[in-house]
Amino acid sequence: MRVLLTIPHYFNPQGSGPHGSLQRNPQPRIEALTACVRSLYETLGPVGRYYAHDRDRLRLEPQPANTRTQVDLDIVLCTTGDFHLLEKLPLPSNVFMQESFSLEDPKNLGLGCHLTLKRQLGFYDYYGYLEDDLILRDAYFFQKLNWFNQHLGDQAVLQPNRFEVAQQGEPAKVYVDPDFESISKNFADCPHNFSDNQVLSAQFMGQPLTFHRARDPHSGCFFLNAQQMDFWSQQPHFMNYSRQFISGLESCATLGLMETFRVYKPAFENANFLEIQHCGEALLRDWDKNPGFGYIDRKQSQEAAQPEQTASPAQPS
Repeated sequence: MRVLLTIPHYFNPQGSGPHGSLQRNPQPRIEALTACVRSLYETLGPVGRYYAHDRDRLRLEPQPANTRTQVDLDIVLCTTGDFHLLEKLPLPSNVFMQESFSLEDPKNLGLGCHLTLKRQLGFYDYYGYLEDDLILRDAYFFQKLNWFNQHLGDQAVLQPNRFEVAQQGEPAKVYVDPDFESISKNFADCPHNFSDNQVLSAQFMGQPLTFHRARDPHSGCFFLNAQQMDFWSQQPHFMNYSRQFISGLESCATLGLMETFRVYKPAFENANFLEIQHCGEALLRDWDKNPGFGYIDRKQSQEAAQPEQTASPAQPS
């Protein structure tokens, strides 16, 4: 399996705002991007090994491990100008490629990622985008996505649940994207809706699973198979962000999915079926300090109610 992943990366110590890319201290961003890239290779790449005796049983020799799940991985870091920290990463330069773009608003750097993905159509099995502070630790991540689309078709996209873990004190793991209603007067012209197939049920490895149409489709990332990426790139709204979902950052990660596909996430009772970690605990701390949240009521007509769609169980090979 060949996988192309693009990562928008920006750092401006003279900036101002809540995002880590605009803080004076570069070290947290260096650590986050390093963890992001390392996790991808450690989890998906051909770096796993074990030691076994040679034929004469005189010495131990390294042997490749996890050959059934490893992928042929290419990572492209998308930057603009000199606003990046690539030269400070404690990583060999051959583990990623760099693409630089000229942009008026760095929040739209994700558009450079989209263009990079489109240019490479036909060369990969999966195309992905993830913000530079996400950590992936599921070796079966792409196998799960493939299983999902084999049963439910390519018009459905499965997004991972994003979580953070407490860095100190009592161990805690919190899924940090609130389940808000993305259909509101603010997004009235966005075709992301919940009128059909709102709940999907499946069996996986003998366990029941539930997937919900994502009220909050944002995960800071997306992963599309070759057919989905090709279909999206041919739509008139591809790379057209005259409207926005929340802000430019969320739009680059999420708006294209909302406009093109039915977006699902694993239900919270099986949230860890597909998940990705957000580096640090900033969102976790924010929720602890201010747990209040204004949910937007959704008008749901009687005719909008649909029965569950059931996926077939995965078959062992």
